[in-house]
Parts: sequence; structure tokens; C-alpha cells
Amino acid sequence: MSGAARDFLLEIGTEELPPKALRPLGEALVSGLTAGLLRGQLSHGEVTGFATPRRLAVRVRRLAARAPDQQVRRRGPPLGAAFDASGAPTRAALAFAQSCGTSVEALGRLEEGKGTFLYFVGTRKGEEAVRLLPALVAEALEQLPIPRRMHWGEGQAMFVRPVHWVVMLFGREVIPATLLDVAAGRHTRGHRFHAPKPLALSSPGVYERTLRERGYVLADFALRRARIRDEVTQAAAAINGRALLGEALLDEVTALTEWPVALAGFFEERFLSLPREVLISTLETHQRYFPVEGANGGLLPAFITVCNIESREPDKVRAGNERVVRPRLADAAFFWEQDRRQPLIARRAALDAVTFEARLGSLGDKTRRVAALAAGIAPAAGAAPDAIQRAAQLAKCDLLTAMVGEFPELQGIMGCYYALADGEPHEVASAIREHYLPRAARDALPDTASGIALAIADKLDTLAGIFAIGGKPSGAKDPFGLRRAALGVQRILIEKGLDIDLHAHIAHALAGVRTDIERLRTSAAPPAAAATASAGAAQAAASTVAPTVADEIYDFLMERLRAYYLDGAAAAAPGRAALSTEMFDAVLAARPASPLDFDARLKALSMFLALPEAGSLTAANKRIANILRKANTTPPPEVAVGQLREDAEVRLFDAMRGLREAVAAATAQREYAGALGRLAQLRPAVDAFFDQVMVMDENLELRANRLGLLAQLQGLFAGVADLSRLPG
Repeated sequence: MSGAARDFLLEIGTEELPPKALRPLGEALVSGLTAGLLRGQLSHGEVTGFATPRRLAVRVRRLAARAPDQQVRRRGPPLGAAFDASGAPTRAALAFAQSCGTSVEALGRLEEGKGTFLYFVGTRKGEEAVRLLPALVAEALEQLPIPRRMHWGEGQAMFVRPVHWVVMLFGREVIPATLLDVAAGRHTRGHRFHAPKPLALSSPGVYERTLRERGYVLADFALRRARIRDEVTQAAAAINGRALLGEALLDEVTALTEWPVALAGFFEERFLSLPREVLISTLETHQRYFPVEGANGGLLPAFITVCNIESREPDKVRAGNERVVRPRLADAAFFWEQDRRQPLIARRAALDAVTFEARLGSLGDKTRRVAALAAGIAPAAGAAPDAIQRAAQLAKCDLLTAMVGEFPELQGIMGCYYALADGEPHEVASAIREHYLPRAARDALPDTASGIALAIADKLDTLAGIFAIGGKPSGAKDPFGLRRAALGVQRILIEKGLDIDLHAHIAHALAGVRTDIERLRTSAAPPAAAATASAGAAQAAASTVAPTVADEIYDFLMERLRAYYLDGAAAAAPGRAALSTEMFDAVLAARPASPLDFDARLKALSMFLALPEAGSLTAANKRIANILRKANTTPPPEVAVGQLREDAEVRLFDAMRGLREAVAAATAQREYAGALGRLAQLRPAVDAFFDQVMVMDENLELRANRLGLLAQLQGLFAGVADLSRLPG
């Protein structure tokens, strides 16, 4: 198996793979194998991945037959240790020669500063691809993102699903290997029903065609997805409708089918009286059907299903799907009728019996905390106090309805419908729906003032509560969706233009959480302990949550703000400042109270960096930071004018004194560009100071005074941003 480059094919045949994991698994296998080929120094052409419900596959074009030869240079033992007194080679010399695949006589000599050594120069032949590939493939399979692997049969292999066949072809030859307890061969499998017999592959190049023409399988995920999109679109058009093609549903249906065939089905028009979201959720989430809407935007009593079989009797398949969806819709209609028999507010008291989190209390406790928080945020959002309080009391009530119990994804949405049915004001009903927004990174934001305030309050309460009990996300684990909540808070504040003090509202949220934590702790304690604790409830509550938790929450929110800027969302907004990581860190060091304040500082910093004085002053700030850090002492708070000996330090002191009030006033009014513009005038004095003044003077009083002067200079800039964090 040596010679010219040839195509390589890997296929892992399995039982049906998890549909939502299929695409990521296929992509990960391609990237893992590609990385392995790079490590193995095997050159190649295009790498293509394939993924269907029953297989993961990779085809590599023009894979080199072997890795390139490598020149080897190795230094051996010194001559004194390589030969004995009689000149005979020692065991050290013989072992070195053997490890190099040569004799002692063939080894060279290398003169180095420490003496003369045995030296080997040779060529190591590149490893053959057929010897490298089994290990490279096994490593790529081992590194796939599979949360839980499973055993099957009596073997020891573990994978996401049981493996039934493996194909490994290098050109026309089978690579002898065993992967996941299955010997590699050249036989693939087609569609489970249309082509159940093994299909021989003569070479990697015929893989797709063989599966398509003989196996009833479209192996390429993207092509299969495009076919589904086209067929669903055409099927909807045939009944004078337009299919609602959600990207996530397209991915899932693609991952459920190997030979997709779209069919239109219908249901009774009476179900169109259900809320639009209920119909869509029933069809999409429960049945994986594509809803269909008419020319006026309203839903039609129809759906498009994608079958994984080309039936000779499509009418029977259609009837079967219609028969399945009918009871689903009937259930939804029943829930809709039953839930509206009592007003939403009637469920409020029952929230006290539903646990939100054991250490944080019930949904009723959360409702009370959110209501208090929302009241503080409402003025900035322009929300009416009565509306925000009513919305806060009703916001979680739909969690106790039958509809949301069956369709959890409709929480908030159903609350809005039920509130409107109860005659609640539109502002209140909309706030119930909107307080969950945004549900994802690019999702819509709340529109109403009450919805804005309630959404921020709900998310801040969740952040404060989970952080307070030590539930900060780690790695990929984030069961309470804290990253999404934090990004949601930042997006609402920035894009809705709310200027609220995050530090104050985080403290408010933590105060409510601490009170509930302490109440729950004392209520669970023995009577004597509870009495002791209640006597000092405030002090105990304060000690329950570490003082640094507020800082941790602030930092967590700011990291989501970093993501908001760096992923391009902020850059796309008109007038948004250009950003580098260093600029973000420089502004973050000032601990801005709000994202709007942060953005104002960032814009000012961007303008400042365009000035000719910026480079020198940035370098000076870095120098000041280094000097103060190395001095390892606390500079005096005031500069002693009488200790200013050099003209340059006097001029710098006078220049700073002349600007201090103006800079402070501009900073207080958030005119940060003006503040930095004034500070740019200090460049000549700063340059002269560092050119002419010895800061670390032997006279300790002079040294301390100069350190104090530099600390004040640093503080003037730090009112806007920490320039020492910038490059240069």
C-alpha cells in the first residue's frame, strides 16, 4: 500500500444517532480527523464530512501514501563516556548507536563548548498512511463531543450509539483495522427499509453515488437539508400556502431522515381558534411538522411532514400523520379551555408551594423579590408603578397552567393570552410575555416599559440568587442560563438606552436573596438555633453571602458585555466605538456603573487614541503603573509642594492642578472625550518629568512625594480609563 496519493474514506455505521447532536458530531469528526492528518504530516486535498441518522463519514481527497522522510540529528554521550580507556565503545555508545539504527563506527563527532560528543545524522523514513490512519481515526472518535457514551453487547467499546459496521478504504484497498470492536471493511449500508442489504464500495469516490442510487440515502447533510427545504416549500405552494421553515427544525428533520419525502397533511379548521404559538408548538415541537400560513399571514389548517421513506401509498402515510396530530391538537384545545376557567391571578398563591430552588425558596419568593427589584428599575424604564407591580405578580402564574405544563416553551406567551382574556391591561399582558426576552442571543427585546423593567429585574434576581448559593457557571455547564440572562440584561440596557446603576441594583437583588436565604436557613434549623439566628438576622444574612459576590456578578455581566462587543453585535450599531480587547479592559478597570456609561467611555477613549499625544501618554501611564507596582508602598495622598525640587516636577504639578477641576467636572458629567482632551495637554509636562526627574531618589521623602505626584496623575486618567492596559 505505498505509492501515489489516493482518496480515503471512513464511515462509522450506527443505530439511529441523536438528531440534535448529529450535525455537531459530523463537524467534530471532520475537524478532529483533519487535525490528526496534520499531526501525522499526511498531506491531502479536500476533506468532506457526511452525516445521516445511521452514519458518520469523512472522505479525504488525495491523501498522501506516507508521511515525508525526516532528517534526524541527535547528540549522543560525550566521548569520555562513549569509550573506555582502551578505546572500546561503552554500553552508552552501543545503546545510542542501536537507538539510531546504525553502528558506533558510523557515528560522527560534534564539537561543542562542553566537549566532544557522538553525533548521528540520518534520515527517518516517513510512516505509511495505512499504519497511521487507524490510530488517528481512533483518536478523532475518542475526542467527539459525546456527553455520555454507552456500551452494547459483550464488547468493551463505548460510543454515542451501538456501532454495526465500519468502512475504511484507502483507494481500492481496505485498511486492516478494528474500531469500536468492529473490523473495518468495504461494505456500507443503505436505507433501513429501501435497501437493507450491504452495499460494496469499490473506492471512496463512489461513496455518495452508491448510497444515492442503490441505497436510497443522501449522505451529505447540507444537500439533504437543501432538498428538504425545496420539497417542503413546493408542497406548501401546492396547497396555496407558505411553509414556516425554522432553521432549528430544518436541522432536526434533516438529522431524522436519510431519504426525505415531503407530504402535505391537514387538520380541522376549528383548531385555528387556538393561539398561533400553540398550533406552531404542537406541530413543530411535538410532531416535527412544518406549519403552513396563507397569503394573509394567518395559519392554514395544514402542515408539511417529511417522511423517511418513499411510500407507494402516500395517501396512507398522509392519513397516518393526520391521525397522529389530531389528538395533540385536541389536547391543546382542551388545555386552552380549561386554563381560562379561572383567572391568572387565582394561581398566584399557589406559587408559594412551587420550589424555584431549594436554597432560594419558592416561585412565590422569587415573585416578591422581582416585584421589589422592578419597582426600583421602573422609573428609568418609564414604567407605571401599578402596571409593573401587577405584571410582576402575574408573570409566573402561567407556569401552573395545563398548557405550559405540556408546552414549557410557551411560558410567558400563554400568560399574555390568559391575562388578556382576564381583561388585564395590554401593558401588563405584554410585560408577562416580554419578561422572558431575549430568549437567545439574537432574539427580540421587550418593547413595553413594564416588560423592559420586569425582564431586567427577573434576570438580575436569577443571577443574584444562583451566584449567592455558589452556582456560578463553570465550563459549558450553565443549568440556569446565567450567561443568557446576563447578555440579555446588557442588550436591554444598551439597545433600549437605559442608564441604571448596575452596582446599586445588584446590591438590591442580593439583599432580597440574602433575606430569603436566611429565612429559609433559620426555618429549617432546630427551634433554639432558629431563635438565636433570628436575633441577629441581618448580620447572619450578610455573612451568608460573601461580600465579593456583588463584584463577581458585576464582572460576569461585564464579560457578557465583552462578548456583545467583540462578536460584532455592538460594532454593527451606528455610532458604536471601534473596540480592541485592550480598550475594553482599560475602560472596565474604571468599573463603570452602567453599560451606557461604559460605551461613553469607550467612545471617548477611541477619540483620544486618535490624538498625536495618545501614544506618549499611554506609554507614560504604563510606566507609572510599573513604577508604583515596583515601589511596593502606598504613596502619600497629597503632594508636598515644598518637596518639589526639580523644575520639571513643579511644572507637572502646576499643569495637573490647573486641569484637575475641569477634568473632574467633565468626568462627573460623562463628558469623557472632553476630559481626555484636556489631559492630552499634559504631554509636554509628562515627557519633561520622565526626562529630567529621578523618581526613585535616594532621599526617601523626595521619592515618596514623587510617587504621590505620579499616583495623582494616574488617578486623573483613571477617572475615564486605565491607559496602562493599552498596548504600546
